[in-house]
Amino acid sequence: MASQYQDIYNQWKHDPEAFWMRAADQIDWFTAPQTCFNGNGNASGQWFPDAATNTCYNAVDRHVLAGRGDQAALIYDSPITDQAYQISYAELLDEVETLAAVLAKRGISKGDRVIIYMPMVPEAVIAMLAVARLGAIHSVVFGGFAPAELAIRINDATPKAMITASCGIEPSRVIPYKPLLDQAIEDATHKPDLCLILQRPQITATLIEGRDLDYKVAMTEARAAGLKQDCVPVAATDPLYILYTSGTTGQPKGVVRDNGGHMVALMWTMDHIYGVEPGDVFWAASDVGWVVGHSYICYAPLLFGCSSVIYEGKPVGTPDAGSFWRVISSYNVKVLFTAPTAFRAIRKVDPKGDLINAYDMSGFKALFLAGERTDPDTLHWAEDKLNVPVIDHWWQTETGWTIAGNTLGCGLVDVPAGSSGRPMPGYDVQVLDDGGHPVDAGTLGNIVVKLPLPPSCLPTLWGANERFREAYLDTFPGYYMTSDAGIIDADGNVFIMARTDDIINVAGHRLSTGGMEEVITSHADIAECAVVGAADQLKGQLPVGFYVINDGVDKTAEALEAELIQLVRSQIGAVAAFKTAVAVKRLPKTRSGKVLRGTMQKIIDGEPYNMPATIDDPAILDEITEALNARGLVK
Repeated sequence: MASQYQDIYNQWKHDPEAFWMRAADQIDWFTAPQTCFNGNGNASGQWFPDAATNTCYNAVDRHVLAGRGDQAALIYDSPITDQAYQISYAELLDEVETLAAVLAKRGISKGDRVIIYMPMVPEAVIAMLAVARLGAIHSVVFGGFAPAELAIRINDATPKAMITASCGIEPSRVIPYKPLLDQAIEDATHKPDLCLILQRPQITATLIEGRDLDYKVAMTEARAAGLKQDCVPVAATDPLYILYTSGTTGQPKGVVRDNGGHMVALMWTMDHIYGVEPGDVFWAASDVGWVVGHSYICYAPLLFGCSSVIYEGKPVGTPDAGSFWRVISSYNVKVLFTAPTAFRAIRKVDPKGDLINAYDMSGFKALFLAGERTDPDTLHWAEDKLNVPVIDHWWQTETGWTIAGNTLGCGLVDVPAGSSGRPMPGYDVQVLDDGGHPVDAGTLGNIVVKLPLPPSCLPTLWGANERFREAYLDTFPGYYMTSDAGIIDADGNVFIMARTDDIINVAGHRLSTGGMEEVITSHADIAECAVVGAADQLKGQLPVGFYVINDGVDKTAEALEAELIQLVRSQIGAVAAFKTAVAVKRLPKTRSGKVLRGTMQKIIDGEPYNMPATIDDPAILDEITEALNARGLVK
């Protein structure tokens, strides 16, 4: 169909408040908003400041009341534990109102914080919803985070309670969570009153009397006593959650998300951006510890009345590179949202896509990618093998939803490969030079968003208003600084080329590492790559590429390096001064698939670094160091 994107974007530009008040009609309010936006002296402002609501009510209760209680709300699939089952909306309501009653009985109430430290199990989402039901504030921390990192978050959020499991399960190991939790609480200056422990069969945790409660025992006792908890009304501007994202100082930033604006924006995205309908199966192959998990495993699908998949597995190795296709086929998934790094991993193992043919994918309609820039080669591979629209879109922990993308539900616009699409309603995206001046179309610069930010975006950082302003607002007054660098072409397409920290300066030339990575991954033998800037006395910085080859490639590292150097020279030019490409087994990544370029740069420059809290496998950093040492490249 012809795209309505531009008409819809223009509607927002013409009358932003009318646009968002219409969108707010999709939410159930205890007190409906009469006011759309209040600047209130805060640059980010407040959305629907006179309204009252409850996010859990909108995500669960109203669907049951509407007669859709039998529909699957959550679909749990765990190839790691060989478990799979579904939870209906009615069953989800029972679980959530019971858990909320368990927490309320032990003193958790509106405004209290609860840290959720869980693996990818349904109880993680149930816990989020139960906390929201009470009007309390949850902070989900990746299960398995190191005690020191967890302790920092405990001290910052000062939770009254913590909800965790006895263990997390990886393909090759079982990770006991309880000792990590106990150590974190011992190290923290703040001490929670209650720890609720979900005992998993693989490990039984030892409970501390007076503080720890067995999750299942507490739930059984609450049901026997007939305990249920109603939804607590909260202001639309009250916090729903705190989500910590890494900060440049080493101190994590607690991104705050409100209740009202968050729901309005997420509801709008489900039909307009993702093109789904209530009752469809939506799968975000992420983790609840990331913003994608918050927005598109837990909240948006349930708010909209979809069935949401919770997958405890990997794109490859559980058991093979056909895992995603099995899940799509088994549950008739309509839309998949994942990181491009997942598809690079699948392509590396199954470059011809042969495993796709084993599954019925007829119900699958679209693939959305975000989290890392999608290189054109990966995009085209996915399009060719899946024969559905493959849509790269860009957003951040701070925004909670898409800044730039493509609207499947409104009809797609023509977006060139390598671009993350056009700005979404609510976002006036611009490119500025370092002095804050607009640049010409196609010129690399700082990507910013003109204030005010749309609904769902962070109003502040938890307990750190001044840090919020310094981090996001002060550098370019009147704009939100994304810390991403890129270009906007003459047609309005946004290209995110790198984090601003990853723009390297080679003999006075500002070069995008993302542009070089795009060229390298276009080589038929390369599965994925990362380019970082190494310090150089003569030129300031020189690019160094790290690459992983596809399975089955029979070439020497020397031959591949020569080919990659020539490829970059021919497509970018001698100005790139690209002369070093290092073969590695794997790239170091966070659990969400972001490549840890900053850490790699510190290794090659011989600088000290702290182990990244979110790293998927610390052993990869040793592999990188060994590969560099073998070439004599570590300074």
